[in-house]
Formats: sequence, C-alpha cells, structure tokens
Amino acid sequence: MKNTYRLPQTTTPENLESRMMNLGGATLNFGGYVLTAGYYYDPNGRSYYGALYRYTTSDRSCEAEIELVAISDETYTDNGHAIAWAMSKAM
Repeated sequence: MKNTYRLPQTTTPENLESRMMNLGGATLNFGGYVLTAGYYYDPNGRSYYGALYRYTTSDRSCEAEIELVAISDETYTDNGHAIAWAMSKAM
C-alpha cells in the first residue's frame, strides 16, 4: 500500500500536511502520532485511506521526524472514516 499511495516511510508533519492538503487529504496531530486521511481516486467511490505516523523523538514541532506505522487495508467514502481508522490504531 505504501507504494500505491506513494507515502514516504519517514518525513515531517509539515511535509506530510503539504502533500495531503494538495491531494484532498487531511492530517491531525494526536499525542505522539500524526493521523492521516489520504485521497486516491477509486471509481467505486471509496477513495480515502487512513495512515498512521508516529514521532521518532520527543520533538513535536512541524519539522520533527515522523515514521509510517500503518496504512489501512480498507478504503473509505470520506476522510472522517479514514481518520477514525487511524485514531483507533493510535490508541
């Protein structure tokens, strides 16, 4: 899935948010994690996926390093459900 959605293994919250914002997705900080809802066109209408990144250090700035932890196998009809999936994995 990482290659399908072209998600970086490591990045910064700032870079991830810029990327997701331009592609119709969203990012949220959630404790030591960054929750992501990404958009990937699917003709069946289930075009959103969830991804979970975690901070690699105690730095929570926009330039801190984060690493990819999980990507949803399922796709969703909206970014809210994709974020809910990511939030469930962070708890």
